Amino acid sequence: MEILRTEHLSKMYGKGETAVKALDDVSLAVNKGEFIAIIGPSGSGKSTLLHMLGGVDLPTAGRVLVDNTDIYKLDETQLAIFRRRQIGLIYQFYNLIPVLTVEENITLPLLLDQHQVNKKQFAEIINILNLQDRLNYLPNQLSGGQQQRVSIGRALISHPAIMLADEPTGNLDSKNSSEIIDLLKMFNKTYHQTLIIITHDERIALQADRVIAIEDGRIAKDEVIRP
Repeated sequence: MEILRTEHLSKMYGKGETAVKALDDVSLAVNKGEFIAIIGPSGSGKSTLLHMLGGVDLPTAGRVLVDNTDIYKLDETQLAIFRRRQIGLIYQFYNLIPVLTVEENITLPLLLDQHQVNKKQFAEIINILNLQDRLNYLPNQLSGGQQQRVSIGRALISHPAIMLADEPTGNLDSKNSSEIIDLLKMFNKTYHQTLIIITHDERIALQADRVIAIEDGRIAKDEVIRP
């Protein structure tokens, strides 16, 4: 079942002679439960693509449909709510709120929606992420690996349609990198969570079901690794 689709997606920065085309007519489809790695050199447009998929930056042309919703037809408030509920974002530098505890950071999307936290679900996520004894810690009291686990928990707490990770291991050592990828793969396989990762690491890319290579703002290759 298709969960995400882009149609002729383009993004232009600047105007006239200084204009830069970051994305150029990108069309792709993603099925529910797929694990996709997006690769490409710096400046190729892969992070721009991720931002378009996540509703973070407006395209110049084209459409993004997440679970049959054309996200850029939503107004600013509707898009913010949709993004919070349906798109889980994980960044290289965690983007945690420094004055909130681990528990508060993870449950923030639910609290912003004035939704009750499902204690059973929360406990399950915390146990999987091995954060049981860190719930009252602030981000600056955690290691990099622990902070990234918190950001994964925050991305998952709303059961989003898709989870987008932008270089999620780029700020971690090899041990923590391996643990984070194993966690993301586990959520993908066990919970059928659709996962799209931007990465420079070929070893991570080869663990995906499908690899999409971006060059000069276009899809240069779209290859199924394991059907």
